Amino acid sequence: MIHQLIFASPRPGMTEKEFCDYWVHGHAVNYAAKIPQIRRYAIATRVPFGMETTEPLWSGVGEIWLRDEAEQLASLQTPEFLDGARRDEPTWAAFWRTLVLDTDAHEWPGSEPLSAEREWVKVFWLAKRRAGIPLDVARRYALDVHAPLLAALPGMRRMVQGHTRDGAYGVGEATLDFAFQLWFDSVDALVTATESAEYRAVEADRGSFLEPRYLHRLVARENWIIGPTPR
Repeated sequence: MIHQLIFASPRPGMTEKEFCDYWVHGHAVNYAAKIPQIRRYAIATRVPFGMETTEPLWSGVGEIWLRDEAEQLASLQTPEFLDGARRDEPTWAAFWRTLVLDTDAHEWPGSEPLSAEREWVKVFWLAKRRAGIPLDVARRYALDVHAPLLAALPGMRRMVQGHTRDGAYGVGEATLDFAFQLWFDSVDALVTATESAEYRAVEADRGSFLEPRYLHRLVARENWIIGPTPR
C-alpha cells in the first residue's frame, strides 16, 4: 500500500488556524474524502514545539493511503479529484510550497495500533541520506540500527518509518529519502523524550547516515477523516 504524505502551508493572507480548520472540516470532507480510491485519510495539523524563530515550512500533513500505483493513477483522473479536490486547493493552500512524498511504511513491531480516539502527538522527521551512501544501504541502516534507537525513546507509543518509494528515483535523486513518524501521549511526553540520554544517542547516530542540512521536524496532531479502519 502507498502511504502518501502531503506537506502543505496556508495561502497568503490565511492564518494557520484558518488553514487547518478549512483543511480538516472543509476541503477534506467536501472534496478529498470523496475520491473513491482513497482507503484511509488523516490530516496532521501542526503543534508549536520548542523555540520557533522562523515561519514553519509547513502547517500540516495530509496522509493518504492508496492500494497501489494503478489506483493512485486512477484517483488522479476522477472527477472528484479534477473538479473537486484539485480545483479547491488554491483557495486555501500555497500549492507552490507543497511537498509530496509517496512512501512505503515500515511499522515498528509492538507499536500501539492507530486510533481516532487517542489524542496523541506525532512528530515527523524528514531526512536525506548523506552523499555517497547507497540508497539500499541507508534504508537497511535506518531499519536495523537507527530504528531501535528511536524505539528506546521514553514514552514512544508507535513508530513508522516511511521510505520514499523507488519510483521517485527514476530520473534522479528524490527530494528526501525518509519520513520518520513517532507518536507520544502529549507535547510534554515528547519534550521528556527529546531531553533524554536516549535521544542524545539518536542525534549522534543521525550524523552517521543522514545529511544534517536536510533534516526537518514537524510536530502535529492527527485528525482522522477516513479510518483508521480502511474503507
